[in-house]
Amino acid sequence: MTGIAYVQGDATAPVGGGARIVAHVCNDVGGWGRGFVLAVSRRWDGPEAEFRRWYRERDRNDFGLGALQLVRVEPDLWVANMVGRHGLRVGGRGTPVRYEAVDAALGALGDRAVDLGASVHMPRIGCGLAGGTWARVEPLVRERLSSRGIPVTVYDLPD
Repeated sequence: MTGIAYVQGDATAPVGGGARIVAHVCNDVGGWGRGFVLAVSRRWDGPEAEFRRWYRERDRNDFGLGALQLVRVEPDLWVANMVGRHGLRVGGRGTPVRYEAVDAALGALGDRAVDLGASVHMPRIGCGLAGGTWARVEPLVRERLSSRGIPVTVYDLPD
């Protein structure tokens, strides 16, 4: 079983070679403009454009909580838009993160990573604007990715 490597750095500049997937959590209302997605958009145009198209055409596709969209941004690099957040705001009626949706999206990501022979790179998904805790997300990452032999690197920005 492969573990999770924790490094300081930028998840949009994934370490290592070969096929790599940068994974992050999106909301289910089509919003893109705060948090990690800003770093994604600074590096590549495609993930935002594809997410917005996916949301716009949601009545004709699989967009929704737990869904996964892979967007190729370089020959051996993809961005995984994972819908694991309901709404936009933290507070009021709990947090926007939906752990069951993150789990479902990670399961689909695991399948794609195996097919591609890819490693997975991410910030602490679901723990920023989505309001989740890493103590709840990390076991999902271990179960859906690491336990399948998929190398996972989690990036924390330097202080």
